[in-house]
Amino acid sequence: MSKKEEPAELDQDVARREKYQKLGQAGVPLFPYTAARSHEVREVVEAFAGLTAAELEAKAAAVAVPGRILSIRKMGRATFFHISDGRDRLQAYIREDQAGAEAYERFGLYDLGDVVAVSGTLFKRRTGELTVLCAAVTFLAKCFHPLPEKWHGLQDVELRYRQRYLDLIMNPEVGEVFRLRGAIVASIRRFFDGRGYLEVETPMMHAVPGGALARPFKTFHNALGLDLYLRIAPELYLKRLVVGGLPRVYEINRSFRNEGIDAQHNPEFTMLEFYEAYKDYYDMMDLTEELLTGLAVDLLGRDEVPFGEHLISFKRPYRRLKFIDACVQYSGLAPSRFEDRKGLIAFAAGLAPDKKLQTYGKALDVIFDRFVKDHIIQPTFITNPPREISPLAKTSRENPEESERFELMIAGMEVANAFSELTDPAEQRARFEEQALERGRGDEESHAVDMDYVEALEYGLPPTGGEGIGIDRLTMILADRRSIREVVLFPLLRPK
Repeated sequence: MSKKEEPAELDQDVARREKYQKLGQAGVPLFPYTAARSHEVREVVEAFAGLTAAELEAKAAAVAVPGRILSIRKMGRATFFHISDGRDRLQAYIREDQAGAEAYERFGLYDLGDVVAVSGTLFKRRTGELTVLCAAVTFLAKCFHPLPEKWHGLQDVELRYRQRYLDLIMNPEVGEVFRLRGAIVASIRRFFDGRGYLEVETPMMHAVPGGALARPFKTFHNALGLDLYLRIAPELYLKRLVVGGLPRVYEINRSFRNEGIDAQHNPEFTMLEFYEAYKDYYDMMDLTEELLTGLAVDLLGRDEVPFGEHLISFKRPYRRLKFIDACVQYSGLAPSRFEDRKGLIAFAAGLAPDKKLQTYGKALDVIFDRFVKDHIIQPTFITNPPREISPLAKTSRENPEESERFELMIAGMEVANAFSELTDPAEQRARFEEQALERGRGDEESHAVDMDYVEALEYGLPPTGGEGIGIDRLTMILADRRSIREVVLFPLLRPK
């Protein structure tokens, strides 16, 4: 805000508070407990907008509708204004000779942004716009600050994310994104409930961070005198439940990773994780296709959805491409570069000096992130990444250097990650110890050693397929939004 703008805005704040005080002096309840309501704005529009003026007059439809005032146009002793429920707008018309001089004068104390309830009968003006002829306008809440000018609000990204409530007020399409997100979560629950999965809840504070390769947030429990970590994934607890005899479990969870913020990453995010005994990662691919294609068709009515300049096809089957083949095909490096392992490690270490790369598998991972993933637009299962970057997955039946794991890539983003889960406790312990060596060399994203989880495996984890799907990124694709902040109601921002 410029200094020139401040006085005018402050003047408006003062004027609004003066009007608020006058409303109180007139005996108007300033913070009412309830409001009579027959319809939401959207319901009125859906039910009556298609009727002709004559049909509306014959119906004499009486309504009581709450909403926020978004426009006011005074014409002498009559005023037209629009109210909104955050989805649709409805015009209202108040006349002094209809509502009474006192009520009409009181309406002059209302401002843009105030919340009111209008009651009266519906009619259509000569312009054809559906309108409420107000018998009364009831005050419900005062907006003490001027609303942002619409186009300024659309362009000021910082304002939109920091004050999401203003974004929702000014931009109805934003609310539709979050309604879609809610529908995605509800549809996922129906999908898994219908297949006999049990929805569960697992701890959000862990004594040992695990389930993914990521840097955790650390906290402290005063009563126990114990360091704890916000979970980076619920995986190890969900697999404990499979050990315990719950063969199909899922959780829609909040997870936390102490990493950078960009268009695809927010430090706290929402994941779906699910596990099914007696399955492997091939079964997870089939289930993933069924889930995602069903979501697109059920919620959007089609299996092709726009995402930026692309049209994403969820038609089955999805492409399957091995990790190493993707690196060779899309990295731009000569195939011979991948045969020189030491040279490739040195090349990747130069690309990511902070990672302190020591191994061929982690070098491939850097090359994939840097050069490959942005080329993979259509849904593609990237299968069999290096075993050493997959400490919780079984070794591939085809190649001992690879893992039975896939990442589902869509529009250059990892949307899902799944394994044939490692069930051998001795091998799991050895993998954890390998990760501990990497941590000792300075890799803060290496997996911690969790001996309690190893002990759980010693009681017998049957063959199990497991998967995590990022709800935020999935919503980005289905809602055609290019930034994760567009699909998270309150993304993390640096304090003012």
